[in-house]
Amino acid sequence: MAYADRNVSGSRFVAIVIVAIIVAGLGYAFVTGLAYQYIKKKAEELKTFEVEEPPPPPEEVPPPPPPPDSPVPPPPTQVVTPPAQVVVQQPSPPIATTPIIPPPPPITPPAPPAPPAPPAPPAISKAAAAKGNPASWVTQDDYPPAALRAEQEGSVGITFNVNAQGRIENCSVTSSSGASVLDEATCRLVTRRGRYSPALDAGGNPIPGGRKSLRFRWQIEK
Repeated sequence: MAYADRNVSGSRFVAIVIVAIIVAGLGYAFVTGLAYQYIKKKAEELKTFEVEEPPPPPEEVPPPPPPPDSPVPPPPTQVVTPPAQVVVQQPSPPIATTPIIPPPPPITPPAPPAPPAPPAPPAISKAAAAKGNPASWVTQDDYPPAALRAEQEGSVGITFNVNAQGRIENCSVTSSSGASVLDEATCRLVTRRGRYSPALDAGGNPIPGGRKSLRFRWQIEK
C-alpha cells in the first residue's frame, strides 16, 4: 500500500509539471500573439508624411535711387566721446640749495617827509594902488643910447610883485620889444621908481599886494 501511494504521488507531480509547462507555453503564445497584433495595428494607424524644406526667402529689392533734385540726407552724426584725461602729477623739481648765504639787501632809508604846505595868503581887504602915474616911471629921457643909435623901438610888457612895503620886486618881461636893451631898461626903471600903497587885510595890516602887469612903449621922437 505504501508503495502504491509513492507511485501515485510521483505521477501526480509529473502531471502537475507538464500542466504547468503547457500553461506557460499557452500564456507565452497568447501574450506574444497579442503583442504582435497590437504593434501591427498601431503601425497601420501611423501616417507617414514627408518633411518639406521651407522655400528660400525672396531676394531684397534695393530701393530706387532718389531723384536728382532731392537733397541727399547727410549721414547721422556719430558722437565721439573723447577719452578720459588722466592727470599725472609731475614730481616737483628739486630745489637747488647752496651753503652760501647771500648778503642781506641794502636798507633803503625812508623818504623824508614832504614839506608842509605854505600857508594860504591872507585875504586882501584893500588892494595895492600905484602912487602917482606909472607912465612917469619910464620917460623919453630914459631912452638907452645904444637903442637910439640902432634906432630900436617897440612895446614892452612886464609883470611884477608888490610887497608889503609897497615896493616892486621880481620884475619879468612877458612881451618883448624885440630889443633886449629896451626890455632890460624897462624892468630896471620900474623896479627903482615904482611905488604902491601896500594892500591891507581885514584887520588893516599891510600885506603883499600880489602880481601886477604894465606895458610901456619906446619910440624915438622925430
